[in-house]
Amino acid sequence: MISELKEQFQSELSQTNLSDEASVEGLRLKYLGKKGLVTDLLKGMGALSAEERPVFGKQVNELKEEVSEAIEHAKEKAASFAMEKKLSVGKMDISLPGEGYKHGSTHPLYNIREEIIDFFANMGFHVDLGRDIETDWYNFEALNTPKDHPSRDMQDTFYLSQNAMLRTHTSGTQIHYMENNKPPIKMIALGHVFRVDADATHAPMFQQCEGLVVDENITFAQLKGTLALFAQKLFGENAKTRFRPSFFPFTEPSAELDVSCVFCSGNGCRKCKGTGWMEIGGCGSVDPAVFENVGIDSEKYTGFAFGFGLDRIAMLRHHIPEISLLTSNDQRFLEQF
Repeated sequence: MISELKEQFQSELSQTNLSDEASVEGLRLKYLGKKGLVTDLLKGMGALSAEERPVFGKQVNELKEEVSEAIEHAKEKAASFAMEKKLSVGKMDISLPGEGYKHGSTHPLYNIREEIIDFFANMGFHVDLGRDIETDWYNFEALNTPKDHPSRDMQDTFYLSQNAMLRTHTSGTQIHYMENNKPPIKMIALGHVFRVDADATHAPMFQQCEGLVVDENITFAQLKGTLALFAQKLFGENAKTRFRPSFFPFTEPSAELDVSCVFCSGNGCRKCKGTGWMEIGGCGSVDPAVFENVGIDSEKYTGFAFGFGLDRIAMLRHHIPEISLLTSNDQRFLEQF
């Protein structure tokens, strides 16, 4: 009986379509399932004598093991056939490079901001972000700009209450920093500022960076050297700088910082109005009155400060015609960077 069942299994196995997993599974159930032929042999052992059972049981277990191994081998073949069939449909050359996914691009203002931070951090400057909302003291009065000062006219703008406003420059961060740190001081402050301005090169909200250095024997010459290196870092080694006399309440003397026109390399064009120069920021030696407002001895310490708009630098660096493009969220514009 066992030998006949073994021959029957071998015959049916040879006729089974091994490329069809369902056919292989059907053969397994026929012989090894709960009601399978091999399983039925084991159920019939109860009718045998005590002497016959061990011999018969051994032969059935050997048959069961042989059938199991053959079925497993057949299942592996069936799975292999199924995989080859799937691969043959829509076959692709996996050695070819993928198409990739678009993940956007970094914003030009972010790139400029990171370059500025890297430059000054490598020179030993501490980075401070300050706060968007300031009091009148930090935004104006501590910076030597009393309530009746005419320079307030351009910046006396977004008030949240009688004594709180959206900051109009990042210079207030310098006051906070000097109140909490003793000289020597080397710091930059970055962040958004808010003013009533709106044209091709001005916006009501833009990003600004301020710098401050305070120590003994700090001179205007050191300020010029620092900003000349900074201009070359942003606009190339051939960039030239020019300092024009100006006025800021919190510096004395004060100057406007110009860089040679990035459009015509200083030869003169429509963009620079034929001068060969483009303004990028303001600077100067810290006014002694500012030191006195934060408790720093102006007889012992001197310093310099500077400030510029990140949006302005990004526009010059990338030849961007309208400042509004930087905040328009137009993917066609941003993908260029």
